Amino acid sequence: MGKDTIANIITSIRNADMNRKGMVRIPSTNITENIVKILLREGFIENIRKHRESNKDFWVLTLRHRRNRKGPYKNKTIFNLKRISRPGLRIYSNYQQIPRILGGMGIVILSTSRGIMTDREARLQGIGGEILCYIW
Repeated sequence: MGKDTIANIITSIRNADMNRKGMVRIPSTNITENIVKILLREGFIENIRKHRESNKDFWVLTLRHRRNRKGPYKNKTIFNLKRISRPGLRIYSNYQQIPRILGGMGIVILSTSRGIMTDREARLQGIGGEILCYIW
């Protein structure tokens, strides 16, 4: 089995959010760096910092939480993440057919020929690519 770093990132963030953890530590790669910067820019996470431990780099993400979260975690998460394209089944889209999540409230992260970007940026530039994940 190969590694799917994007799925690992998404799962780590989702699990930390459901368990009300304030911080998540994920391994640092170029793809990870781009996705984390998009999450920070779009306001899904509060802060990022790079941490080096025993010759390996990690990103430490500070998650954004609601203040009045009580009861079980069901339907109480701040945001939802869903992996779309995966190593076994790649999903591509041109810029005209990029889906809109919740009527534009959510974002789609794409891997294009000009780097990893959101659906809004891809539509403005008129390029499509591989749909990595949905965030809403």
